[in-house]
Amino acid sequence: MKKTAAKPTTETIDNRVAAYIKGIASGKIVACKWVKLAVKRHVKDLKIAAKRGLWFDAAAARLAIGFVECLPHSKGKWANKPLRLEGWQLFIFWCVYGWKRKDGRRRFNTVFISVARKNGKSTMCAGAALKALVCDGEAGAEVYSAATKRDQAKIVWSEARKMVLKSPSLKKIITVSRGALAVESTQSTYQPLGRDADTLDGTNPSCAVIDEVHAHKTRDCWDVIESGTGARDNPLLIGITTASDGSPLSIYAELKKRTEDVLAGTVEDDTWFGIIFTLDEGDSWQNERVWVKANPNLGVSVNIEDLRRLAQKAKESPGAVANFRRKRCNEDVGTSSLWLPTDDGSKWQACAGGDFYDGHGLTPAAIERFRGRKCFVGADLSSLSDLTAMVFAFPEEGKKDGLLDLLCFAWCPRQNAMGRTRDHRVPYMTWAEMGLIRLTEGDSVNYDDLRETLKTARDAWGWDIQVVAFDPNNARYLLTKLKEEDGFVNEGQLIEHDQRCGSMNDPILAAEKMILDKKLRHGGHQVLRWCVSNTVLLQDTGGRRRFNKRRSREKIDLAVAMVMAIGRATGGPTGPAAGGSIYDTLPGILFA
Repeated sequence: MKKTAAKPTTETIDNRVAAYIKGIASGKIVACKWVKLAVKRHVKDLKIAAKRGLWFDAAAARLAIGFVECLPHSKGKWANKPLRLEGWQLFIFWCVYGWKRKDGRRRFNTVFISVARKNGKSTMCAGAALKALVCDGEAGAEVYSAATKRDQAKIVWSEARKMVLKSPSLKKIITVSRGALAVESTQSTYQPLGRDADTLDGTNPSCAVIDEVHAHKTRDCWDVIESGTGARDNPLLIGITTASDGSPLSIYAELKKRTEDVLAGTVEDDTWFGIIFTLDEGDSWQNERVWVKANPNLGVSVNIEDLRRLAQKAKESPGAVANFRRKRCNEDVGTSSLWLPTDDGSKWQACAGGDFYDGHGLTPAAIERFRGRKCFVGADLSSLSDLTAMVFAFPEEGKKDGLLDLLCFAWCPRQNAMGRTRDHRVPYMTWAEMGLIRLTEGDSVNYDDLRETLKTARDAWGWDIQVVAFDPNNARYLLTKLKEEDGFVNEGQLIEHDQRCGSMNDPILAAEKMILDKKLRHGGHQVLRWCVSNTVLLQDTGGRRRFNKRRSREKIDLAVAMVMAIGRATGGPTGPAAGGSIYDTLPGILFA
């Protein structure tokens, strides 16, 4: 009798991962935009990885997943049964352990995972820690679970300890003590640590899991552990967390913003893997159909009836709303609202035309294109030691409501740019190499550089400068020099433009309308895009808005200069009353 080939099983690791990726891409699996972007990034990278010296090692990814799925559950209805990673967990392991650099080392050294409570992130990370302890092939491996308090740090570590105690094969190679797991043959250890920097100094982590990042009031723990990985060839730092109710200047906000920038394509960082499970802009926390976006383990470790009970409690008690949104919908609460989305496919990116920059800065063709054209300039001089920004806005000739082209200039002290590239992972030096930031020597930006640019634009490039609007902070010296020495003496050519709601509301509205109507061309300037993505709005009691630098998540100087320039170039709406229905509809449309 002729044998027939067995039908291939759909339960292989590869097929399970592929099913998740396909489900996210097709929309069959309900997910927020950040999860979709993480999957899109992976798929895109598979096509272009070789050009960047990267490759995907599927065998390594299978080995990591296979190891974790051999570990036993330690409690609940699945106690003693092997772990089975869900689709979202498979995808994370697949990416983190599969992607490699040309030399075979891991591509991703930093992992940021934000997901609502009760979705099994501690169990998943306990598996990752045990893999680092016994399977990474590193002699003298140091693995840590860290948190604000040692008791919190012990949650992931204790989960791993229970797994070892229930696994006959792991008990043969791992010695379990009260405060550590150790592999004597490789002199490797896994320990829980509290936030106290004194207990962390001197560590040399090969892998660390930092739990509940949102609870860290300072960056001490993260910084000490991250700096300790410097001596390792293949380190892995994993941050796991739910959403925050704290300051946008916290380490949590920084890591989340970095993840959003990488996923949106605002910043390129091949060492960073991040994924955020949350609700999308416009989703209601009361709509149970969107809860799965923040709870990918819904129906597994998260019970829908439990969420319904807590949601009902929040409806009946306003004080419980923030708690439900943060812990169960993984939404940051208590912060101001972001201005505009800038990710691929956004209305901002639809305005990226213009071909003004070529990888070395402003092109000669762009300079010549605007010869003889009227332009309006916005300049933000708010920070001598960091970005100083100036934006030129050119209205289309002969058309009252035509296109508006933007050309951007930014300055930063060299040492500051190097420090921010190193310490904050903001690619100032890359942007400088691309001619998008001009590096200055010394500890601060010399405003004479701005004077030279304005004079060059007027005298050599032939740009017809109508108005230069300055943030009045730090502008007195520059205004005096421009008037007395540089010939900017026409009445109204130099004006102060304060940053209060009364002055900024109409220019913000004008910028939003230009973007919505696709009448703005910003040339895809990467630093401008980054500044816009950082910008947070503040609204006064009359509904007027301004930018909130103190609450914004990073530098916004080019966004400020841009809005001032657009406001002067368009004339803006005619007074506060013109905001009315425009204000009510524009922000929602821009986020649609």
